[in-house]
Amino acid sequence: MKNNYLFAFLLCTLATFSQTTTFEIAEAEMKSASQLMAFATNPNTANYDVTYHKLEFTVNPAVLFITGKVTTTFTALANMSTVTFDLTDELTVSSVTKNGIPLSFVQNGNNELVITLPAMQIAGTSATVVINYSGAPAQGEDAFTIDSHDGTPVLYTLSEPYGARDWWPCKQDLNDKITAIDVYITAPSIYTSVTNGLEIAQTSNGNGTKTTHFQHNYPIPAYLIAIAVTNYQVFTQTAGTAPNEFPIVNYLYPENAESAQNSLAVTLPIMDLFEDLFETYPFADEKYGHAQFGWGGGMEHTTVSFMGSFGRGLIAHELGHHWFGNKVTCASWNDIWINEGFATYMEGLVVENFDGENAFINWKDGLIWNITSQPGGSVYVPESDILNVNRIFSGRLSYNKGAMVVNMLRWKLGDANFFQGLKNFLADTDLAFAYAGTEDLKTHLETISDESLTEFFDDWVYKQGYPSYSIEAQNIGNGQVKFIVNQTQSHPSVSFFEMRLPVRVYGNAGQEMDLVLNNTSNNQQFIENVPFLVTSFDFDPTKEIISQNNVTILSTEGFPSVNELVLFPNPSSEIVQLKVPQDIKVQEVIFYNTIGQIIKTSTETSLNVADLASGVYFVKVFTDFGVKQIKFVKG
Repeated sequence: MKNNYLFAFLLCTLATFSQTTTFEIAEAEMKSASQLMAFATNPNTANYDVTYHKLEFTVNPAVLFITGKVTTTFTALANMSTVTFDLTDELTVSSVTKNGIPLSFVQNGNNELVITLPAMQIAGTSATVVINYSGAPAQGEDAFTIDSHDGTPVLYTLSEPYGARDWWPCKQDLNDKITAIDVYITAPSIYTSVTNGLEIAQTSNGNGTKTTHFQHNYPIPAYLIAIAVTNYQVFTQTAGTAPNEFPIVNYLYPENAESAQNSLAVTLPIMDLFEDLFETYPFADEKYGHAQFGWGGGMEHTTVSFMGSFGRGLIAHELGHHWFGNKVTCASWNDIWINEGFATYMEGLVVENFDGENAFINWKDGLIWNITSQPGGSVYVPESDILNVNRIFSGRLSYNKGAMVVNMLRWKLGDANFFQGLKNFLADTDLAFAYAGTEDLKTHLETISDESLTEFFDDWVYKQGYPSYSIEAQNIGNGQVKFIVNQTQSHPSVSFFEMRLPVRVYGNAGQEMDLVLNNTSNNQQFIENVPFLVTSFDFDPTKEIISQNNVTILSTEGFPSVNELVLFPNPSSEIVQLKVPQDIKVQEVIFYNTIGQIIKTSTETSLNVADLASGVYFVKVFTDFGVKQIKFVKG
């Protein structure tokens, strides 16, 4: 798999400013080329809660090396005599102190730094340790990368999901956000440094280096902390609405800064859209921004998304994460669809609002084709795959199927309940700037809609596959149409997908009408009132549902036929009548003599023939269901 990802990376680099695909986004966000990660949440770090980091890094983008000093304040969750941090064995710790006093420590060969505390720390109390370390981070892990652009060195980090430990000692646990961080990056003075939060100061060190200080005062997980250093050109925009105005600070490679600025103009209307649909940008007290880096796709580091390109879809996706992923973070990698499914759907919302309904339908159709290219796969990552980074960041499942499940929730609940439910979810004080699982989202949507979603989540989120529908329609008279619905499932984990099915019916005179069939069982029949004869119909014309290989059948039984048209009395000398079957509309009646000349025309069904000479005529009756020719004798 490593070579496959390298090849994909090279392709993405060649098209730096093209529209980015879901798979390029997923590639960058998964970070590693490894198929299986040997690391999960470390149980040895579960006995404390990190509240603050002061991160001091000395780097040079031309040299694969980092010197760091990490000051960590933590609160004991249980009585503890040692404290463990995640740290790769590739880096070497030189000292650890507490209140200036050296502490004993060991790097145990298991990518852990274990520090012996001077005394038992009692649960509920806090302490601060200072760790000094240095070394060359492993390049194969891709968490800490040096590269070049246009001949200039560049350094950047990318830690999702398990890479933070590869360049600094941390607690790499989704369930422990750090309350606040200060970051100090010391690098050669010719370069510009960037990280999360607001830039506070730049200080020249008098030795050809400068130190840039950033401060971030929102809770943040370790995997969203990142740094980048190169000869960035800074381009600043202003977003938001007073009093919530804030800067969008963009760090761009000089060689393509002009084209990048043109592409980044769309960030402002996208920000306006998301604030309108959901809430004010969650980090408006600080900044938003982008920093160019060497991967295709992007990564939503809080307040500064790292970007391999500046296509509109990628800008929307990484910005969308700041609501779904950064403000409210998935509670476990099993729930990654809450991050990725929503961010992907927010790309679709941009298509819907900027390009119109047809473009949005086409966008959803593309997702559906990809999702249904394989018969199985759940949105929720099963425990058996939780170390498989390729499964966690599956473009087909976590991104595309996750996005279409979001769309189906919107279709099922209606726009008012759907968007209000999401606003409530984001505003929940137990979840905001913290973590949420699938059940937390489900609860909020159930509360706003007063509707159980257990069956929906069981089928569409936790289990696998998709339905294929067979829908038969028949006109049964009196302005009614009967539908019979059946489905098969692509995967045996689901016995039946319950869903509201959208159907659009059409009449021969250009009429159309949208119907919804609440499908809960096979061979289910629906009688729908339709004020015109249905001559054709479409299933799911706006692509609301994940399905494929569907069959629609319009039964001809019950359809009127022009063969049933009757002209009487025949022969006649004065008045004749056309007997017209129900639902047929007469458009024109034309009398021809035996040599084909038009003798008389009418649009009526009661015809006066007194003015015709006696003899044989041919009458053509034109209707919305075809033409019938009738032989008529004038007496």
